[in-house]
Amino acid sequence: MTLPGTLDEAVAALAAMPTAVPVAGGTDLMAAVNSGLLRPAGLVGLGRISEIRGWQYQDGAALLGAGLTHARMGRPDFAALIPALAAAARTAGPPQIRNAGTLGGNIASAAPTGDALPVLAALEASLVIAGPGGGRREVPVGRMLAGLDMLRPGELIGYVRVPLLHAPQVFLKATGRTGPGRATASVAVVLDPARRSVRCAVGAVAPMPLRPFDTEHWVSSLIDWDGDRTLAPEALAAFGEYVAAACIPDPVPGHSAAPTGDGPGTLPPAVLHLRRTVATLARRALGRALA
Repeated sequence: MTLPGTLDEAVAALAAMPTAVPVAGGTDLMAAVNSGLLRPAGLVGLGRISEIRGWQYQDGAALLGAGLTHARMGRPDFAALIPALAAAARTAGPPQIRNAGTLGGNIASAAPTGDALPVLAALEASLVIAGPGGGRREVPVGRMLAGLDMLRPGELIGYVRVPLLHAPQVFLKATGRTGPGRATASVAVVLDPARRSVRCAVGAVAPMPLRPFDTEHWVSSLIDWDGDRTLAPEALAAFGEYVAAACIPDPVPGHSAAPTGDGPGTLPPAVLHLRRTVATLARRALGRALA
């Protein structure tokens, strides 16, 4: 294993060993190795790169190092900065996972259940990618997660740029068991008073976080941004239902989603349960943000 001390040294090491794999916390990597899905020819360890283990302020945004652990992001000082990301970090798994797993690893592995991903999508964060020769380029996180812009050979995620909205934001998730665990569904809701908008992203129900843009625009138009920003319970309930329907749509007419015995186009019970779960999470998240 190569252990570089700077981000540019890590990029150079990857360029010199194209078949090597970068590793920080190793929570996802080692699971893949142990299950036989991955046999890396070499490893480039990122644990000694101090420059990516903290954060700084830059032009109204927080520049977060990709080496920030979930445990570090869950602390009160970080929670005061980006509450939804801190909430997601606190639910990322048991202590050993939170202490080792990193923000950059969560993004690079792009697992659908990655807790940070819907938060970053709702915040419209961007990735600062380090490349050979000291090069840097910036990519919206949504493009990376959608596979529209991938890491090139020798590149690493160095930082995550998150706009500081100075407004309420909430992350909620449902798991299949009591306590920290993988999400069956998650929802991030952030308010952006400067743009008079609500942004919402749903995680774990698709290969990438989903944004219900039409529903965002609709609910944003209902809010009195210069007043108390409250919504009637009926509007909150409708928001939840619209978010769930947008992210877990009905089957195409004439094509049954599953043989349920209730006629063509009927959603199976598991999908109906998931839709109800998303609706409840979305409704509660927006209600808490507005409160």
